[in-house]
Amino acid sequence: MMNKFLPISKKDMEERGWSQVDFVLVTGDAYVDHPSFGAAIVSRILESHGYKVAILAQPRWDTEEDFRRFGKPRLGFLITSGNIDSMVNNYTVAKKRRKKDVYSPGGELGSKPDRGVIVYSNVARRAYKDVPILIGGLEASLRRLAHYDYWDNKVRRSILLDANADLLMYGMGERTIVEVVEALESGIPVNEITFIKGTVYKTKDIERAYDYIELPDYKLIKDDKIAYAESFMKQNDNTDAITAKTLVEPYDYCYVVQNPPSMPLAQSELDRVYGLPYMRHYHPTYEKQGGVQAIAEVKFSLVNNRGCFGSCNFCALAFHQGRVVQSRSHESILKEANELVWEPDFKGYIHDVGGPTANFRHAACDKQKTKGVCKNRQCLFPNPCKQLKIDHKDYINLLRKLREIPNVKKVFVRSGIRYDYLINDTDDSFFYELCEHHVSGQLKVAPEHISPKVLDKMGKPTKDIYEKFIDKYNKVNKEIGKEQYVVPYLMSSHPGSDLKAAVELAEYLRDIKYTPEQVQDFYPTPGTLSTCMYYTGIDPRNMQKVYVPKSPHEKAMQRALMQYRKPTNYELVLEALIKAGRQDLIGFDKKCLIRPPKHKKVPGLNDQKAKDQRNAKKKKRKTIRNVHKKKK
Repeated sequence: MMNKFLPISKKDMEERGWSQVDFVLVTGDAYVDHPSFGAAIVSRILESHGYKVAILAQPRWDTEEDFRRFGKPRLGFLITSGNIDSMVNNYTVAKKRRKKDVYSPGGELGSKPDRGVIVYSNVARRAYKDVPILIGGLEASLRRLAHYDYWDNKVRRSILLDANADLLMYGMGERTIVEVVEALESGIPVNEITFIKGTVYKTKDIERAYDYIELPDYKLIKDDKIAYAESFMKQNDNTDAITAKTLVEPYDYCYVVQNPPSMPLAQSELDRVYGLPYMRHYHPTYEKQGGVQAIAEVKFSLVNNRGCFGSCNFCALAFHQGRVVQSRSHESILKEANELVWEPDFKGYIHDVGGPTANFRHAACDKQKTKGVCKNRQCLFPNPCKQLKIDHKDYINLLRKLREIPNVKKVFVRSGIRYDYLINDTDDSFFYELCEHHVSGQLKVAPEHISPKVLDKMGKPTKDIYEKFIDKYNKVNKEIGKEQYVVPYLMSSHPGSDLKAAVELAEYLRDIKYTPEQVQDFYPTPGTLSTCMYYTGIDPRNMQKVYVPKSPHEKAMQRALMQYRKPTNYELVLEALIKAGRQDLIGFDKKCLIRPPKHKKVPGLNDQKAKDQRNAKKKKRKTIRNVHKKKK
């Protein structure tokens, strides 16, 4: 019986009767044939167009042996580092090696190299010098032009050059890959494929580019932060498929040319992508190693949409998926759900019906469909645009249909919802149904911070919008008789956050009696406006200076303030409060974050006040003990 997974060995090829493959798809992740994995989507799309694709997952990179496993591919190598950037996958924000890799068998770290796209591409080039090398996926997409690299702490060239690749495909590349492959099949040399949307190529002939914007020279932006910020904004303003122009980045010996993004998929096209014959599991060869943990989060989840008009400044979605929301049809999602319920390990729970933002099911406004997204404004920030269509009816209907499927006990919404979008819906139907049917005791939302100056740099709504949402959430849950909570995602050390802002956040956490179990430091990854701020110290939207916490010690203090109740954070919190001039928060009063140190004098601390507070505490404890004695 033929293995339904795509070939991973010469033996698999022979079982299919193949003497040569058209493409070898190289990925830094283990082979998981599920539509939440980009490599699975690309390989299945090519298969549906009649091409023979072999999967080379997590190959050795110290030798060309694995890259010759299937023989010479007829049309090319397709190379991705996997679902996430290999540096993010391998390192924490503190630049320390992670302890596990959920995209590798058994969670073992070390199965993929740093800068996977560059490493794999150069090994492939050594294996077969004349075979076209096409790179894509998140790592290539967000590094398609010169970019600040947090791990090297410098501006690196376009990854197309460092990878020595022939062509880069960026964004969600379903349409792009087909057009590129058809061009190769027709006999067009890879260096002549300069006309396809969603691609980046290198050339010495600038006349190949049409109607373009020239970015600052790489030599200039790697040394001049103002020039870098200006270049970034030109890129940021040209991420929409309808309005974007070609971008040209000059180098010493060539130009790197970015064609405009590929058009978003129509609903029927998106349905077709998710309707391909995925095995929906990791390859069985990984079973002995403990499987691939990443499948657990997505196996019983349904992708509802892609794209996001929320446009948070620290998120790279605008650069990768774009701001125009595309959604699958109800029929497509219901068909997938009806297949899920027959999985042997399905327990009756659909874990999520979401995407980048779960409660977006349509474009932000009708204008986006024909004229593209606005360059000079955002849909939700600082306030919802008057043209924004706020409507949850279609999403409600979808969730109702999913709840009615036999053997489905619960349908949860666990990927993020935009609370500022929800709270502005004049129809409360979705709010009530969300709380009644789709929250598993805790709803995760992302206010990220509460300081106005930090929220402005994040592109997030103000604190009062979040509090309005919390009040409504509590009111709805009380009305339906449920005790459910909100888990807020919060971020420390984002550009704009000084110690005073961090203390402000700690005071808010004190007031709502919440201590986060985990704290996320801002991670400067390629392709975000926040990363541009982090590197340059400039807000590229207005070219004004921004305070950026960069030293590991200050970042540790900001992180500790968010978990000030932890005894291990005491010294850091004490130091932060002193540096912020907030000695009023050191003492025994209920508003204080920590008590004064026993054997150390704190500058600026009112010793007499602290002493009075300490004595009042002692007196209160003594009174309580006496009451207990009398009761006994």
